[in-house]
Amino acid sequence: MLFSTRMGSFVIVAAVVAAPLAASAQTPAPAPAAAAAKAPSIIADVRAAIAKNDFAGGEQQLAAYRKDKGTTPEALEALSWLGRGALAAGKLDAADGYAEQAYDLSVAALKTRKMDDEPRLPIAIGAAIEVRAHVAAQKGARADAIQFLQDELSTYRATSIRTRIQKNLNLLSLEGKAAPALQMPEFIGATKPAALAALKGKPVVLFFWAHWCPDCKAMSGTLDTLRQRYGARGLQIVSPTQRYGYVAARRTAPASEEMAYIQSIRDQFYPWMAAEMVPVSEENFRTYGASTSPTVVLVDRAGVVRLYHPGQMTLDEIEPHVKAIVDGRPVTSSGRGR
Repeated sequence: MLFSTRMGSFVIVAAVVAAPLAASAQTPAPAPAAAAAKAPSIIADVRAAIAKNDFAGGEQQLAAYRKDKGTTPEALEALSWLGRGALAAGKLDAADGYAEQAYDLSVAALKTRKMDDEPRLPIAIGAAIEVRAHVAAQKGARADAIQFLQDELSTYRATSIRTRIQKNLNLLSLEGKAAPALQMPEFIGATKPAALAALKGKPVVLFFWAHWCPDCKAMSGTLDTLRQRYGARGLQIVSPTQRYGYVAARRTAPASEEMAYIQSIRDQFYPWMAAEMVPVSEENFRTYGASTSPTVVLVDRAGVVRLYHPGQMTLDEIEPHVKAIVDGRPVTSSGRGR
């Protein structure tokens, strides 16, 4: 039965071989205090084992750690990495086994602590939910995967993993649906951005970016090229961003200072964006599941999402899709970032 929950001791799955994980996308930078702490060694050790295709070794290290220190949030995050690695390698049964254990143990941990009391438990349960949903979808149970994510979203809507769950729900279900409205409480620039509903009739690129994000900056030239090539044919680029509570060197800063900093980053790295719409809202990132930076969403002239892609895209990757929505042709989906 899909998504059954069973508690039990950690089981070693020795016959798992996986390709090294690719880091093709960025998750939001942590808050200054969390960023200062180095990843616990058990997480680094397990990830190193995964990168060498040595899942058995990673499991053995984790089992030894748990015997010595118990099932800590660090152990749960390490376990969730085994699930992510197995999913990346296409080992669906092993991935589901790792993820189910990480999920069950994380839910048990939540009986004695809150989700966001520390940073590791949210990573562990968020990854476990993600892996379980994508395993189910890849096994042909897409509807069950979507329902699972909707249930988890309802359960954890008030926690930090809301955006990550929404990302995975969007990956499985957003394309072909009307683009959700954007909130416009604040914005960068002289003119308030137009609502998405007001842009119907025009093809739209939504580019969710963060001031700290190097992958976002690496896409700046690609977006400028698209603007130059297709702007005359109606292409609109809307670039939502949000505040994170800090500025350069992750120094904590008040909202007004961070807004000025965001504008300075826009001017330095995205000069073309001065003529584009830049709404600032955390709620937009939650709605679109933009837990990965950048996140790229293509919306056709009818206001329907045609591509949802967490992660950076090259010009060769994105331009065929942009040309399709400009021309009014169907968009053929391709591989997406995670």
